[in-house]
Amino acid sequence: MSRTRTAMLAALALVAGASGTALAVDTGGMETAAVPCTVDYKVQNQWGTGFTTAVTVTNNGAAKSTWALKWSYAGNQTITNGWNAKLSQSGAAVTAANESYNGTLATGGSVSFGFNASYSGSNALPTTFTLDGVTCNVDDGGGGPTDPPDPTGPRVDNPYSGAKVYVNPEWSAKAAAEPGGSRISNQPTGVWLDRIAAINGVGGGMGLRDHLDEALTQKGTGELVVQLVIYNLPGRDCAALASNGELGPTELGRYKTEYIDPIAAILADAKYAALRIVTTIEIDSLPNLVTNTGSRPTATPECDVMKANGNYVKGVGYALSELGDVPNVYNYIDAGHHGWIGWDDNFAASATVMKEAATAEGATVNDVHGFIANTANYSALKEQNFTIDDTVGGTSVRQSKWVDWNRYVDELSFAQAFRNQLVTTGFNSGIGMLIDTSRNGWGGSARPAGPGATTSVDTYIDGGRYDRRIHIGNWCNQSGAGLGERPQAGPAAGIDAYVWMKPPGESDGSSTAIPNDEGKGFDRMCDPTYTGNPRNGNNLSGALPNSPLSGHWFSAQFQQLMQNAYPPLS
Repeated sequence: MSRTRTAMLAALALVAGASGTALAVDTGGMETAAVPCTVDYKVQNQWGTGFTTAVTVTNNGAAKSTWALKWSYAGNQTITNGWNAKLSQSGAAVTAANESYNGTLATGGSVSFGFNASYSGSNALPTTFTLDGVTCNVDDGGGGPTDPPDPTGPRVDNPYSGAKVYVNPEWSAKAAAEPGGSRISNQPTGVWLDRIAAINGVGGGMGLRDHLDEALTQKGTGELVVQLVIYNLPGRDCAALASNGELGPTELGRYKTEYIDPIAAILADAKYAALRIVTTIEIDSLPNLVTNTGSRPTATPECDVMKANGNYVKGVGYALSELGDVPNVYNYIDAGHHGWIGWDDNFAASATVMKEAATAEGATVNDVHGFIANTANYSALKEQNFTIDDTVGGTSVRQSKWVDWNRYVDELSFAQAFRNQLVTTGFNSGIGMLIDTSRNGWGGSARPAGPGATTSVDTYIDGGRYDRRIHIGNWCNQSGAGLGERPQAGPAAGIDAYVWMKPPGESDGSSTAIPNDEGKGFDRMCDPTYTGNPRNGNNLSGALPNSPLSGHWFSAQFQQLMQNAYPPLS
């Protein structure tokens, strides 16, 4: 168990009730006051020179709009960083004041915050806490200062190992309502927090706390992973209008205070400490700074702006820093896919930008547990009918129109190689990779049974590739796609899990312009009649017709994904 301060403070001032009469409890003849506030101070983890603590304050007095909790240490404990409270220290005296988003503290309400600290010698627990000058009771958690410092929900190398994964009941209900959908409606999918309103729930739907509460129910006595997609950067997806968001390019402040801070506050609630919370951090952001800026033919003015103002790097860094401070959160940064950054001029450069973000705004590489490839994309997991080393008539397959000098032909080989590049760039050697397999199965009658004809490198590749897109740069509601490998832990070396981070059946974008209040634009790449741009080699988009806004349910796509699933559905 965690170390918990357990002593009952006897010298409590009487607190007058509403009638003016002192409220008291029977203490065997000794009258004491009703408890004005309670503090639960838990050392969740402790090592040779430092420790992590979670604090929960319960207010039993009048409601508050601001608050400040104070205590003093008996030793040389020094707070180094914290979350969900403004922490200051003068000598041994510590003050924790509310943030802008958690100042309200109702009668009977609680607020939680946490911090990391250094120490040497002994780490004695504080004995006295005051809330706005009033002495609080210290909660009896059943432990004591001499208990060993065992963390609650200790961090693990692979959060998916030995754990169930959360099934989103809202997605599950939509899937089950489709003909044949019950075959997959019990699969775990990501929960997308794609705007500020999603934190509390959109249109009467489930908010973040609702999902976490449901996750506790699904968890039972075992371990459970909850998958969250953190997706609301300022100037979001500068190269794909369908994925645009609510925040303008310069609104980094709002991203921090109205989006990341409230999410971090909820995740840090001690109530959810037993969950393993996996976050996918800001898909389609950092690689854009490499591939879609400057003098490249793929550049967009919007991406040039985001590179110049640095708000993608700063935003990702802030998210990593704040979410990484929560002991049971595992951050995975989006790593694009092989058909985006698999080329020589993109590969190492993308890893460098990711390292820059991982060391911005207070973040360190220790806030990064891993990376995720192919999020919401369609790249085949493993092409079995050819390899990057094959030749046809003495010509390398890299010269085919499909491979086009890429060094990777599928996601598994790319993810494993990119992991090595990230370690070389300065990330921890223990990082793991996730691969989104929700829509990369490419089964059905069009799936090749073997290699293509060796007439040329193009006939060889095109006749044997599982990925049936017109061009590898096509990304919106792709025609012919199917469900891929089912979610599973530890499927290959360096891979923490195959996941369905993109919920199958949720659209990538609308095929025509649809007015909306979600900040989502119309991208011609979602229009099946569009003849393309430099990012897809000026080919047809390959998109399905009659699609709704991104994130909205697309029944026709869901049915296609089941029909073309590989492995097939039974």
